[in-house]
Amino acid sequence: MGLYQLIYQSQSLIPFETPELDALLRQSRAYNLEHDVTGLLLYTPDGRFLQVLEGEEQEIRNLYYNRISVDPRHYNCRVFSDGSSLYRSFATWTMGFRVATALDLRKLLSYVPPDTPGLLVPRPHTRPELLELLHEFVANSETQPWLEHPL
Repeated sequence: MGLYQLIYQSQSLIPFETPELDALLRQSRAYNLEHDVTGLLLYTPDGRFLQVLEGEEQEIRNLYYNRISVDPRHYNCRVFSDGSSLYRSFATWTMGFRVATALDLRKLLSYVPPDTPGLLVPRPHTRPELLELLHEFVANSETQPWLEHPL
């Protein structure tokens, strides 16, 4: 099938403090390593997740639609972008992680202003644009050593 990326956001139903985040990351990284999935997870203190999943299309679609979107710990799952890709954007992480703020997510997911005078409607970021913004966010954000887990 080929390499596939899916980017989604959701809202947690339960608080995720350090022990819960650690358990979630350990579980996700073990699953992802076994299924050749890479990606990035952002979490905000107000309980929002933004995640990039990368791998074979069937595997990513199965992971999202049959495991993640039905997980009772969160709701309001919304796919922002998905599709085939030539390469992995987060190839060195079974699941990279960063803490973000609500403002960070608003900036990442904001609409792009019209780029031509005749176009009056803002548009969402394309997947390549959003991935580039996520790379910049990761490069410029604080990390906590216990949360890092490169391949």
